[in-house]
Amino acid sequence: MNTAGPARRADSRRNRARLLEAAEAVIEQDGAQASLEAIARRAGVGSATLHRHFPSRQALLNAVFHEGVERLSRRAQELAETQTPRDAITTWLEELTTYTSTTRGVAAALMADPDGGVAVEGSCHGLLHGAAARLVADAAEAGVLRDDVTPLDLITLANALSLASDGDAETARRLLHLALGGVLLGAGSA
Repeated sequence: MNTAGPARRADSRRNRARLLEAAEAVIEQDGAQASLEAIARRAGVGSATLHRHFPSRQALLNAVFHEGVERLSRRAQELAETQTPRDAITTWLEELTTYTSTTRGVAAALMADPDGGVAVEGSCHGLLHGAAARLVADAAEAGVLRDDVTPLDLITLANALSLASDGDAETARRLLHLALGGVLLGAGSA
């Protein structure tokens, strides 16, 4: 009888959890460009173990930020069902901008790939794109959003404002409302 399989799986799960916990702490302190070696050391594992679980920095960042992004994705659905399209997209963009401005490195980590493409559906960027797509479609259909605005435009806008505000959520919110004047249609744009 071979008992090594289940033990390795349990050990692997523990290592992954320790890596995520360590990554969250190190990224909170040093930002998204934190040393992968420092993360592995803090988790008490070797860099090979880190790379087995997370083959790239982007994969690690996606895992660290995934819970917050899933919450934002669920929130978009809730807002779409309970608020007007204008209020839903405005509230969601405020929450996205606040989250990305106060979570060190998430804004840069969530940007589209260098070719402007959207990451796979289950990734942080893919989840946000899906959430934004629903809100953009609803707002466009209601006639409160310019026709040429895309979900990627709004995610990029939120990320840029977050980066520009350097962790100051109130400044990020103020800048968002200024920018929304250029994309929302009708009286009282934001």
